[in-house]
Amino acid sequence: MKIDLTGKVAVITGGSRGLGEAMAEALSGAGATIALVARNEEKLKEVRDKLVAAGGKAEYFMGDVTDETEVARIADEVKAKLGDPHILINNAGTNCRTHLVEASLEDFQGVVDSSLKSAFLVSRAFVPGMQKHGWGRVINMTSILSHIGLPARTPYCSAKFGLLGMTKALALEVAAEGITVNGISPGPCGTEMNLPVMNDPEANAQFLKNLPVGRWGKVEEIAALACYICSDLAGFLTGTDIVIDGGWTTK
Repeated sequence: MKIDLTGKVAVITGGSRGLGEAMAEALSGAGATIALVARNEEKLKEVRDKLVAAGGKAEYFMGDVTDETEVARIADEVKAKLGDPHILINNAGTNCRTHLVEASLEDFQGVVDSSLKSAFLVSRAFVPGMQKHGWGRVINMTSILSHIGLPARTPYCSAKFGLLGMTKALALEVAAEGITVNGISPGPCGTEMNLPVMNDPEANAQFLKNLPVGRWGKVEEIAALACYICSDLAGFLTGTDIVIDGGWTTK
């Protein structure tokens, strides 16, 4: 069955690169109008232009999704230009690879704000519009580190475990209103964020050793899953988190 998102408006934070860009391409290909949100205007323009060149509809909106005032402004601009969105993908986030005793409060707060605080602010801004529609899809990009721990990942695990909790709670709050809320927990994917590991032969080998499929994930695989969750085919799926990690967490 073909996924058809024609007539739907999708907001994607962190939409200027990596998984955000891949999910934008997938949803645009299914007919959705895409609202790209990030801080880098040059990158946003590149992604917007690529989507439009492929026959899609897309706009970009610059701003810091960890700032309450900025989020309010972005939401107003999106609604004025595209109307109330039907789909929200909270994909913004950063990482910090350092042991707890070596991490500064700024390190910790930056990671938590980028993944968890931003998802709270952006969801609060756009979910009311979904309630008006009586239909909505929220996807929070969680992580396998919402389920397991790794050393030197305390800030990231803290943020992603929190994001998983938010996913479950929000799903219950809006389940009766035609809105689903789910998480996607990718394992190691070949994105810009993982370049420090991929470019380190020893670290890369260790990661691949932990992956039963023996390779890094592809952003297109995550994007295809997101596209399904955003469709009417997934209307009975809510309050859960789908782990797509090449078998990492089954070990």
